[in-house]
Amino acid sequence: MSLSDIPGAAPDPALDGTPAGNPNGHPDSNPDGHPAGSATAVALAEPERRVRPAWTAGVVLVNLGINAAFFGPIQVLLGQQAAAFSEGDKEAILALVTGAGAAVSLVANPLFGAFSDRTTSRLGRRVPWVLFGAVLGAAALIALAGAPNVAVMTLLWCLVQAGCNGAYAAITAAIPDRVPVPQRGAVGGLAAMGQTVGILIGAVIAAAVTGNFAAGYLVCALALLAGVVLYFFKNDDVPLPPQARPPFSVAGFAKSFWISPALYPDFAWAWLTRLLVNIGNHMVTLYLLFFLKDAVHLEETQGIAPEFGVLILTGLYAVMVIITSVIGGPLSDRMGRRKPLVIISSVIIAVASLILAFAPTWTGALIGASVLGIGFGCYLAVDFALITQVLPTALNRGKDLGVINIANSLPQVLAPLIAFPFVTLWGGYVSLYVAAAVIGLLGAVFVVKIKGVD
Repeated sequence: MSLSDIPGAAPDPALDGTPAGNPNGHPDSNPDGHPAGSATAVALAEPERRVRPAWTAGVVLVNLGINAAFFGPIQVLLGQQAAAFSEGDKEAILALVTGAGAAVSLVANPLFGAFSDRTTSRLGRRVPWVLFGAVLGAAALIALAGAPNVAVMTLLWCLVQAGCNGAYAAITAAIPDRVPVPQRGAVGGLAAMGQTVGILIGAVIAAAVTGNFAAGYLVCALALLAGVVLYFFKNDDVPLPPQARPPFSVAGFAKSFWISPALYPDFAWAWLTRLLVNIGNHMVTLYLLFFLKDAVHLEETQGIAPEFGVLILTGLYAVMVIITSVIGGPLSDRMGRRKPLVIISSVIIAVASLILAFAPTWTGALIGASVLGIGFGCYLAVDFALITQVLPTALNRGKDLGVINIANSLPQVLAPLIAFPFVTLWGGYVSLYVAAAVIGLLGAVFVVKIKGVD
């Protein structure tokens, strides 16, 4: 797994500003300008052969393991550990730890994606980083169980984030590496299903250990390691020849993370639409506990504790995400079109927000959560397939998808900043959910700007 400079390596089109396509104008070149039939062409060619069910199952399990390792701690275990350090300061400790981890995830995903792009291991470009990320994340989770203080807890959670994001960056890039466009919606939908099932499994792990966060971390670590086993044996990863890797310089490597909207407008619009839809989705879910308590008055009207109400709504939402992600992806493959389904799913997400805004009842919340899951599941599958079709170059898929994934992580920071004044100053939950609907609808509008995909 070498990342160092190789003398005589071919230049990277993304570093010198050359748009994707056939830069040499040679009829026997692949889209990145390498001679057809060369080892480089095999590694970077647009895939044409449909992937096997075992390969897809491996990708799904990696996504499942990563999300179980993420969300078991985030939902419960980190909070329990924070309370064990200081009951009175648990909120501040949890905010510190999760905030630091979120900051690491913003950097780690594109960084490890770029590392995997440059890797010339005999195992391929993606497999070494899936394994390295899983091992690093699992080791940090196990160590987290014995963290002696808040500083060490924070450091170890950042390592968990780095490892899991490294594995996620690599497994995400493996899909456009190996999956042909007509199958990409189906595989993207199954990967989204794996992510959602992983979140549910993380919650089950946290609930099953009944307050023993050390045992919970161990089970999450085992889930993460187990998730990569099938992919390791069924990966079909094609090694990148050393001569295909561009020369390395710190300045050029740093510059490569800026993807010019002028040169790649479709990529820029895809990034912006994902950012907006995710901000709207996070605004809907952020204050759900307080919405059930203060607007729905769930305990007074239904005799249900708000915390249990959140669990019910989350489960309902997750079930709908699983169903529609599995349906929506293959549907877009059969249609041969992505944008109409992305637009429709974005509109459905906005409708869910409006239901919560104007029907602040338990029935309204149940319907709203169901509609939100229907829209977001389809969106996850189809938008991912769309994004893989607007990546600038085959050589940099990992890095470019890592940049796209910033649009998944950044809303976790932006949504609270946007939502807080709506709840406290500008009309409460009605204005919050209307604003979330408007932001999500902007995402639907900007999808129209993408010209390279139908």
